[in-house]
Amino acid sequence: MIRTKGMKGLGGLVLAGLLAAVVAAFVVARASGGDPVTTAGARYAVTVTADRNTIDVRLDRGEADTVTVAAVMPAMGHAMPEVTARKTAPGHFVAEGDLFSMGGGWELSVRLTGPPGEETLTLVTLVAD
Repeated sequence: MIRTKGMKGLGGLVLAGLLAAVVAAFVVARASGGDPVTTAGARYAVTVTADRNTIDVRLDRGEADTVTVAAVMPAMGHAMPEVTARKTAPGHFVAEGDLFSMGGGWELSVRLTGPPGEETLTLVTLVAD
């Protein structure tokens, strides 16, 4: 009987250790950068990944010549100036610099201009602190 109780206690410790490892892995993954967010409009579809210093915009539909991004944090009343992303490859644009004043939920307005016309897509992303 004592041996069985010891085994149940050991199983609980193993389960707690596994749960702690999963939570730690999730926290590290969230702190290392933003999760990709996909949105679409009538002319364009994009996947955007953002962290404190980089906004990565990949076109999933449409062809753009220029991409600009403006960021607003409605919960705190912060707004960052619009930045122009540089084209690094066909359908891939990157903006770099001190893009966000703090971590948290940000609303991004991605303005795309190209042969299909101009369109602004809005999305929300979580920026790690």
